[in-house]
Amino acid sequence: MKKKGTLKRLRYLQSPMDARVQMEGCGEIIILSSNNYLGLSNHREVIQAGEDALERYGAGTASVRFICGTFSIHRELEQKLASFLGTEASLSYVSCWNANTGAIPVLAGEQDVIISDELNHASIIDAVRLCKARRLIYKHADMEELEDRLKSSKDARIRLIATDGVFSMEGDLAPMPAIVELARKYNAVTLVDDSHGTGVMGAGGRGVAEHFGLLGQIDVITGTLGKALGGAAGGFVASSAQVIEVLTQSSRPQIFSNALPATIAGSALKAIEVLEADPSLVAKLHDNTDYLRSGLRARGFNPLDAPSAIIPILVGETAFAIRMSERLLEEGVFVTGFGYPVVPEGTARLRVQASAALEREDMDRALEAFVRVGGEVGLI
Repeated sequence: MKKKGTLKRLRYLQSPMDARVQMEGCGEIIILSSNNYLGLSNHREVIQAGEDALERYGAGTASVRFICGTFSIHRELEQKLASFLGTEASLSYVSCWNANTGAIPVLAGEQDVIISDELNHASIIDAVRLCKARRLIYKHADMEELEDRLKSSKDARIRLIATDGVFSMEGDLAPMPAIVELARKYNAVTLVDDSHGTGVMGAGGRGVAEHFGLLGQIDVITGTLGKALGGAAGGFVASSAQVIEVLTQSSRPQIFSNALPATIAGSALKAIEVLEADPSLVAKLHDNTDYLRSGLRARGFNPLDAPSAIIPILVGETAFAIRMSERLLEEGVFVTGFGYPVVPEGTARLRVQASAALEREDMDRALEAFVRVGGEVGLI
């Protein structure tokens, strides 16, 4: 990998996640590669809520939930998540990876079929592999092929359509109105991983369901607390009370893993409260996304067009993407280059991610760096 120029390096931050950070060996850096979409990772109230929960409940739960590891802060967080997303109930996990791999094998068994978008996140792919259900794949966002898969699986007990809400490498959205319509037509169940949509999409940050006017119409929503909602860690499943009860009883990561640390639950709970009280954070995120995307276009780049806060610039080969990322870092801007196996061969990209924490000065400086590096490597 090193010889090919595809070896990934870990970068060590020496300050809280924000628009600008101190990076070991690099000094002050503008961050355009973080999932800190609302700038809440370093929000004073979010930090204080985590500190308060740490003082009240201690460092860890020291047990799995059904034994003695469930604290009242978990119930508060889960009630708030359900209310925020418009579902009857929710259940927290230590990550959305755990939520997906914990929920999907419970919801679909040997008599069932899972129909999955080909570009779904790795956690959905691995969750489907853990299932005894039959697996069918449809081309990315291809509703004709999804309908064909639904028709061909008519004898299944349950047909579960699984999709990302926002696709993390493309930045585009699943066509949820069409998916929900097809699910109704063929009596299927919808499951959406909205990790990059929660806190980002919709006027109130309630995700792709709000963006498309479908609140309460998606059967199962999974997501993360580790991106827009404070950025620490944790995941969740939000659904009907019956589904959540089944997962509480049968989901293996839920039964055999310690609960989410109370300090993370407290921070995430406060992050939702901050968002509900100040939806202008979402509006600023959308404004910043538009500013970055239009600024890149005006300077000769061709980012993929999508409504999310993810702005990918396709550059071709993995080594080229990593080399350009390293040059941008030398110019004081951190943007991650992604290549195979995260994306297909030949479609490597720089993934620019907007944040409400960014100010115009940050974005203008970053755009100037893009022009210098883009011209140097022949991209513009």
